[in-house]
Amino acid sequence: MSGTLIWTDRLRIERAVWTLNSYLQTLPWRSQVAKRRELRVNLRAASADVGTKEALRRLGNVRTMAADYIIAEYGGPGPSWWATICVFLPAFVLMFWLSNARIDAFKGGVIAANPHATGLFHWHGVAYVFTDATFTFVNGKATEVGGTLLPLVYVCIFGLAILVGRLWRVLPAWRRQFAIDSDGK
Repeated sequence: MSGTLIWTDRLRIERAVWTLNSYLQTLPWRSQVAKRRELRVNLRAASADVGTKEALRRLGNVRTMAADYIIAEYGGPGPSWWATICVFLPAFVLMFWLSNARIDAFKGGVIAANPHATGLFHWHGVAYVFTDATFTFVNGKATEVGGTLLPLVYVCIFGLAILVGRLWRVLPAWRRQFAIDSDGK
């Protein structure tokens, strides 16, 4: 085969390279760049030997290759920032919605009992979730002090997000990256 590639062959090689890169988004940036460069060089060399179509056929499944790279880098499935966000945000939205629902329910109950309520009313919080709250009613209008989420709720949400997103797998990659940077390579 000839040593030069026509532009369509170069595009097909770049498509394979960037498809692999799209599956490697959980890897550190430098690792992604290294994998892209390695694949590009190997595909161009193989294309010069056997042709681009055959080189891409012999490449195999790019998704499987990316999964193997991720397992080699992290020792298992890599971290998932999307999974972390998909747990973290809805959990906080749910907890703040519950907080507002309990405020509205308590205010609605007091106003239903006495539409022109005046005075202090105390709501006992939910153990380990909400603090106690004090409502001050003046002629049916209320202000609230307290009733916030307890720190245990935040710890549980962060813990669940870390578990679902497998974020502990980021640490070994950061350590390796720091070791590479400190060696000057």
